[in-house]
Amino acid sequence: WRQRPPAGKENTGATRRALAQSVKALKPNHCLSHMLLSIDPGLLEEDVGGETLSALQATQSSCVVEEQAVGRSVTWRRRRVQPGAGGEHTSEDWVEEPHVLVHVPLEGFLSMVHTYSQEVRGADTEGQVTLQSFSQSILDRSAGRIPALVVMGLEQYFRTQRKRLVTEQGGDRPMRRKQKSRVRVSRVDVEVALVHLQLTTGVQVQFLETWKEFADHINRFTKAVAETPFKRGREKADISFYMENQGSREVKVDRSGKGLLQVWSRQIQQFNRVSADMANAIISVYPSPWLLNQAYQECSSERERQRLLAAIPVRRGEGVTSSTRKIGPQLSKRVYLQMTSTDPNLSLEIHDSLHVETCDRGDGGP
Repeated sequence: WRQRPPAGKENTGATRRALAQSVKALKPNHCLSHMLLSIDPGLLEEDVGGETLSALQATQSSCVVEEQAVGRSVTWRRRRVQPGAGGEHTSEDWVEEPHVLVHVPLEGFLSMVHTYSQEVRGADTEGQVTLQSFSQSILDRSAGRIPALVVMGLEQYFRTQRKRLVTEQGGDRPMRRKQKSRVRVSRVDVEVALVHLQLTTGVQVQFLETWKEFADHINRFTKAVAETPFKRGREKADISFYMENQGSREVKVDRSGKGLLQVWSRQIQQFNRVSADMANAIISVYPSPWLLNQAYQECSSERERQRLLAAIPVRRGEGVTSSTRKIGPQLSKRVYLQMTSTDPNLSLEIHDSLHVETCDRGDGGP
């Protein structure tokens, strides 16, 4: 028989399993199955609404049709797994994602662009809706979600306008079926309105032509929303170091500290115009950032700190073709500033310009 582990260890194991499940749920291969799309019924009123819904339901994510705060929109929720009290069980809840995708009918979009173009020309547009006021209303109604707008058929509209213009200029006015009344806007009007929209609200507009493209766009958007936490976590947790001729292979550091020297070398190589030979020359004298900082503290002046590394020799090549140069004052100063500056806006390249010619000669002089 096996002795049952203490209750505290069982709880710890359950907590670890729950945490592992929550981390796994964020990974690209699994995150989509934890997403729920909420689709406003207004999006399904179109002739091909059923086909759009079928295309969305064929993905890994779940779909539900429910009325949204913003009509003709899609929002997202994520299933979150959390360890329960004492680690005895796990709990699940749904977290709202801060995004809303809104379909704007072409007629409404053209009207809003036309209103803004009239406003720019000085006309009285009080009480009328522009893209900026429409987007602001979405922000007010969607609890801080970031809106993204989708417009269908704009290119077809411009093609129709072009054909109509050619017909009118030719004097040929064939009988046509009565069409819906449309305001006339140009591509320039649209571009000006979009620039104003992005500058004032930051809202982006995507132009599509078919409902299949619309369904594909929602699927891509869903994938991007689902993978966002994983990508942000990776960016915060890791700093990618790359070494010449080694591609993007990661440096593994074990518990004994093996691998830290290579990480330190790669960190130095993040500077512009710094080769592996130059980085290895520095770490041969100062094998860790801590030792380099200690050396800076022992210097008696700012000038001495900036030139601390300048005289370190750098050997390039082997045999009769080998050559030797020095680190030089430029790189020495850049490393010093990077290691000691507390200014997050400091540009090391500005300081480089004072010594570029000296460094290129490689004489290490002032």
